[in-house]
Amino acid sequence: MSVAQYYETMDYGPAPEADGEARAWLKRHDATFGHYIGGKFVAPQSGKHLTTIEPATGKTLAKIAQGASADVEAAVGAARSAQPLWAKLGGHGRARHLYALARMLQRHARLFAVLEAIDNGKPIRETRDLDVPLAARHFLYHAGWAQLQEREFADQVPIGVIGQIIPWNFSLLMLAWKIAPALAAGNTVVLKPAEFTSLTALLFAELAAEAGLPPCVLNVVTGDGATGALLVENPGIDKIAFTGSTEVGRLIRQSTAGTAKSLTLELGGKSPFIVFDDADIDGAVEGVVDAIWFNQGQVCCAGSRLLLQEGIAETFRRRLIRRMETLRVGPPLDKSIDMGAVVAPVQLERIKSLVETGVKEGAEKYQAPGALPAEGCFYPPTLLWNVHPASTVAIEEIFGPVLVAMTFRTPDEAVMLANNTRYGLAASVWSETIGLALDIAPKLLAGVVWINATNLFDASVGFGGYRESGFGREGGREGMYEYLKPKAWSGRKARAKALPPPAPAADGGGSGVPAIDRTAKLFVGGKQVRPDGNYSRTVLSPKGRHLGEAGEGNRKDIRNAVAAARAAEAWARATAHNRAQILYYLAENLSARSDEFARRIADMTGITAAKARAEVNTSIERLFSYGAWADKFEGTIHAPPLRGVALAMHEPIGVVGVACPDEAPLLGFISLVAPLIAMGNRVVVVPSERHPLAATDFYQVLETSDVPAGVVNIVTGDRDGLVKVLAEHDDVDALWAFGSQEASAAAERLSIGNLKRTLVDHGLLLDWYDRAACEGPILLRHAVQVKNIWIPYGD
Repeated sequence: MSVAQYYETMDYGPAPEADGEARAWLKRHDATFGHYIGGKFVAPQSGKHLTTIEPATGKTLAKIAQGASADVEAAVGAARSAQPLWAKLGGHGRARHLYALARMLQRHARLFAVLEAIDNGKPIRETRDLDVPLAARHFLYHAGWAQLQEREFADQVPIGVIGQIIPWNFSLLMLAWKIAPALAAGNTVVLKPAEFTSLTALLFAELAAEAGLPPCVLNVVTGDGATGALLVENPGIDKIAFTGSTEVGRLIRQSTAGTAKSLTLELGGKSPFIVFDDADIDGAVEGVVDAIWFNQGQVCCAGSRLLLQEGIAETFRRRLIRRMETLRVGPPLDKSIDMGAVVAPVQLERIKSLVETGVKEGAEKYQAPGALPAEGCFYPPTLLWNVHPASTVAIEEIFGPVLVAMTFRTPDEAVMLANNTRYGLAASVWSETIGLALDIAPKLLAGVVWINATNLFDASVGFGGYRESGFGREGGREGMYEYLKPKAWSGRKARAKALPPPAPAADGGGSGVPAIDRTAKLFVGGKQVRPDGNYSRTVLSPKGRHLGEAGEGNRKDIRNAVAAARAAEAWARATAHNRAQILYYLAENLSARSDEFARRIADMTGITAAKARAEVNTSIERLFSYGAWADKFEGTIHAPPLRGVALAMHEPIGVVGVACPDEAPLLGFISLVAPLIAMGNRVVVVPSERHPLAATDFYQVLETSDVPAGVVNIVTGDRDGLVKVLAEHDDVDALWAFGSQEASAAAERLSIGNLKRTLVDHGLLLDWYDRAACEGPILLRHAVQVKNIWIPYGD
């Protein structure tokens, strides 16, 4: 074809990227790789390897080691040996190493970009222009946090040895997202890359050593899912950070339950792409291209559900189809193509199967014309139109270049459709009316919302989801906290095993008039209610004296309390000023009855009158503290390197279950409930099992302090049994369990239904009088979830 013909047809000619250096690197290793442990490549103990293919051709690319138990143990041991010295190196020392890693990535940018395109199948334009520069940005950004750590995170310490499991869709970028903050915080790492795409991780480890990273600080163990499971189960791991499917996330949550391992999960998504009738349609069409056909749609936050306002739906469809006709699918090393290859045959078959299901369920299919390469795993850009919100393709994550479209009439309907998913990772809102866009964004149950944009990422802006998209954040200040633990919680001792309850003291008899019965009821929906089972339990003093009765709550009582809490959602929308006033009012009314509460605590626990008064006074002070924090624990504004800002908003989690310990029955109750309601959550509280009367007396304070019905619900009874009910309840969004180690394990293990967030003490004792350990941001951070709303400037 001549130059003149190119000008006449405007057809793209091939523009292949040279792959000589990447092929030479593979050849130097004979295309066979061991694990990277202790600063060098080592052969797998079993001698077994996996074969990886080149998605664009189907040809064998390399052999990688299959990790077994001995390999994982060696890597964890190496990381454990290096961690104390790495932490002791100090923030500045670690910052210099992270800066060196950033510069290493920049020096070898083309090699990483080409190797990633070959190994993954994604276009070289994406690896070159997004993956590698953003990976370097993460190391440079976190070098800054390492430098500032002693000042900005003075109350935190490193967690220890971190096990990290990353997916195949962004293997180099996910490596940077996870390794950079972990190393900055003073931890060491054992990384398990995806079996399909391990090569850039191995290259990174090799070049990191050349850049001066000390041996054993970073270790890479390759293999399939069985290797990942061995890493999760290894007792030498202090934290697991996982990105991948929701199904595997559930297995990891179950496996780590009760082990005291920290956990962050970044899972699947079915993100809405909402276009209002006043949007810039051409701009939104380009946004769709980036949202769903970027990386062949193999993106956890891909805008795979297109929601169009009815008035523009047909116009949008025509323009979108016209744009689809210009998309080019081809070899990933061709710089003129828009889409490369799907990662593997198994993923290609899944995409095809789900599209067929969508058509059978009534969707209209349109696929972009144009020949696909004869070899390799290629699939055309696909649009499924007139999709029903309940159809399989509207619910299930396809993880391919498939867009499903539906319409809405009003903004409220758009929000309902957008939130009609078990996921909650990301969303895009397109409107030229900024007031409308900013009204919709907080209503969307998603951790990231882009306004008139999509797929914006930066190291300074946290990324992560709600609901079954996981928990935890990567990036920004909030992401650093995921790799640190409170200094005040270090050195906690196991709670002593509870002594059996005292035997009831003998009744002295007599002919006096008996006291009027005051059997404490449950407190649900702002009312005192009898327990469903109509049973109660006796509350005794340490010497066996009868103090009263408390209701024996059961599964139905929890169900009713959760329903009441869910109905009180207006509390989340109340102003922080209003919530602060009510917390102060609670303190005021508790103060008026301080002598009564002190006597009750002394009677139940056997402590001295002076200590009981101190507990009440500290409880009053703590309510004042959270009244102060209610309108001061605010989000922040991130300034990523683009024309715009990202608003990191603190949002309430929703309905939170709380189980209180037996020690400090009033103070423990207040210390756990107050931060949650201060941030706009509603709670279902199981108070101290042995000393519940302080909490049941407190509901009289709630009744006189303008606390809306359903904001605080109290169900007394068997704490560990009720924790299990709360953990299994899929309308509970988070669970805080303080008490026995068994309750902590059950809270984590049984929470997998909706992957609720948990905060547990693993049976370790807290000093509830210690402000550093039990008051302020240390708990407030767990009482909110961070939503980042990206707002670009200009045209």
